[in-house]
Amino acid sequence: MPGDFQIEKLCDAARLARLPTAHGAVRTPVFMPVGTLATVKGVPQAVLEELQVEILLANTYHLYLRPGAELVRDLGGLHRFMGWDRAVLTDSGGFQVFSLASLRTLTEEGVQFRSHLDGSLHFLSPERATAIQIALGADVIMAFDECTEYPAERARALDSMELTLRWAKRCRDYFQAHRHEAPGLGDAPSGGQLLFGIVQGGMFPEVRAECARRLVDMDFPGYAIGGLSVGEPRALTYEIVARTLEHLPADKPRYLMGVGTPEEIVQYARLGIDMMDCVLPTRAARHGLLFTSEGRVNIKAARYARDSGPLDPACGCSVCTRYSRAYLRHLYACHEMLAQVLNTIHNLAHYLDTMRRVRQAISFGEFIRAASGVSSLGEHRE
Repeated sequence: MPGDFQIEKLCDAARLARLPTAHGAVRTPVFMPVGTLATVKGVPQAVLEELQVEILLANTYHLYLRPGAELVRDLGGLHRFMGWDRAVLTDSGGFQVFSLASLRTLTEEGVQFRSHLDGSLHFLSPERATAIQIALGADVIMAFDECTEYPAERARALDSMELTLRWAKRCRDYFQAHRHEAPGLGDAPSGGQLLFGIVQGGMFPEVRAECARRLVDMDFPGYAIGGLSVGEPRALTYEIVARTLEHLPADKPRYLMGVGTPEEIVQYARLGIDMMDCVLPTRAARHGLLFTSEGRVNIKAARYARDSGPLDPACGCSVCTRYSRAYLRHLYACHEMLAQVLNTIHNLAHYLDTMRRVRQAISFGEFIRAASGVSSLGEHRE
């Protein structure tokens, strides 16, 4: 059944596990490519399959505005709409609304905001955000939360956490009453959607702990850690994640939202995080920043103009086995669309290969030793 999270191997806190979903089991720890508008920019779904992507992320806020959740539902749900028969996770739109601080009004009932596309007025409540995600038909959906800004006083973080908890209960109640309405999932072998709660609380471990404990009492099938990577120092991010994990159940999946360079996702897996996403590999690719086993490569640099070697000699992706650094630089310098496509494919391959090596190291019981020298799993810093 979906949500029957199966831990297969432990290596200290790191876990090798499987999360069954309506569109297949997802092996964890897993990195989820971000496909905001039901597309990972520049990469066809067939290529994502070749990269062995098992789950990707789409965005509720953006799909609600365009093309609209009802249209997607009427066309058979998100999987059929985008031609993707593997798992999809949708976030609730809370972070995107948070980022529209100057265009939104927050109340107990929800958030009124103006579209970044045309200025039109919209309202998202916990119930509406959940209804949109049910209509989209994603395998894993998220409770609507309020993301606390950084920096924030303790009182502000506490108020935000309490609101997030009240909204989480409303999401859960709505979901339990309407979960059968998800399109395209009724005929799936293992049925239905999974609703995860999100831990908020700013940068205060004791507030996070309280939020986690009360979410666990609501008995969600999985828990996310949100509200990070909002401007705080990386060391503080790591501390908050580690201290929040102490209060989340060991037998359910843990999702760290929107965080991670290649070396960071290794260390978060080491802490016991099961699911991660980040726009970094795709966004950096579009700006010519590429991740390799030998460090970061700024492909715009003139020194690559006559470099006939592969981007990463240790990478077996279709980009590294076919094209030279000189060619990749040429494409980028000429503003060819293919440059962004190839760069994105490689960066995704690097992230996905990093997670494969993490899973392999856990299965061999060698992850702690390997992760302490991240070079064998992730990325060296230049």
